[in-house]
Amino acid sequence: MIYFDIVVIVFLFLLFALSHTWLASLKIKKSFTEKMGDKIAFYRLFYNLSSLLFFVFFYFLSPKPDVLVYDLHYPFDIVTFAIQVLAFIGLVWAASQTDLKEFVGISQVKRYLRGEYRIADLDEKQIFRKTGAFKLVRHPIYLFSILFLGFRPTMDLFYLVMFVCLVVYFYIGSIYEEKKLVEIFGDEYRSYQKAVPRLIPFIK
Repeated sequence: MIYFDIVVIVFLFLLFALSHTWLASLKIKKSFTEKMGDKIAFYRLFYNLSSLLFFVFFYFLSPKPDVLVYDLHYPFDIVTFAIQVLAFIGLVWAASQTDLKEFVGISQVKRYLRGEYRIADLDEKQIFRKTGAFKLVRHPIYLFSILFLGFRPTMDLFYLVMFVCLVVYFYIGSIYEEKKLVEIFGDEYRSYQKAVPRLIPFIK
């Protein structure tokens, strides 16, 4: 029964991941732009809201087996919690170097309402960042999210399966994300790929 629960959890997460990736593809965005024109400015907000709803739906639909994988005791629980706090600080540091309003989709709507939206931007302005946290790894938000979510004093089976799925998705997602960035920034981004690790610091 536990193995069946794991399969269902993975399957539901896969459905979420496929829908999330499909809606984020350049091909789909360009297709929507041809039909919507500058109203593509609303796409990013729609994308984030729909992704959140899909995730919540799949989360509540997933079975949650009552299996405890581990429960750390002193001092290991304190050490794990300390690492989690440091990872959260790193996540805030990395996120502060991005345009969160652009990421969410608010800035796009504001530009549209002012009549200043550029259709060439598709659903967001792409900015090539390679300073601060982006000098450490190419995807610092993924890195610190993995550390924050992975270091837990207690771990149940449902959370562990979800965490493994997220790590795999972050890695595969970074590959597709970089294909888009290479298409946009060309050789400049290829040079950055050669100089800075993808997700693990100091390992190219």
